[in-house]
Amino acid sequence: MLLWIGLVHAASIEPQKGSVFPTEDGYALSAEFTFDLGPRIEETITHGVPLYFNLELDITRPRKYWVDEHVLGFVLTYRISYSALTRQYRLSTGSLHRSFDSLTDVLRAMGRIAALPVADKGTFKPGENYRAELRLSLDNSQLPKPFQLDAVASRDWQVEAKVLRWQISGDAK
Repeated sequence: MLLWIGLVHAASIEPQKGSVFPTEDGYALSAEFTFDLGPRIEETITHGVPLYFNLELDITRPRKYWVDEHVLGFVLTYRISYSALTRQYRLSTGSLHRSFDSLTDVLRAMGRIAALPVADKGTFKPGENYRAELRLSLDNSQLPKPFQLDAVASRDWQVEAKVLRWQISGDAK
């Protein structure tokens, strides 16, 4: 039984730090994540199946006698793919693409976010406090159908996406 417990590998994506800060045009996000996807998911990428990840930032303003006000909901989708012909990994966000020699390099690039614009100037009110929640997760709904079924049934596809929570002050300049 103890041997079996040791073989069960819990894959995870864990935020190390995150901050939302003012810029000339509005507000930007900086964050760092660490990845442990597990051998099954890494093998799937190297066999040419693209994987999608969602970066989600939610900001709310707490209220005493009412439901918290939803201030910002930001989602950015990443796509990781591998080309056997060029032997390179590709990281895509929208129409932007970058190529890498190893999966480790792709995950490192995806896990380091620097000054990503997320909100306009008037988003936060001076004197108010806000709660931010940040997470990066594997999007199983974007997998090909046979892999979606496997993702539901297999622990190899269960990636724990931890959430980072922190306070933001509307007075930050």
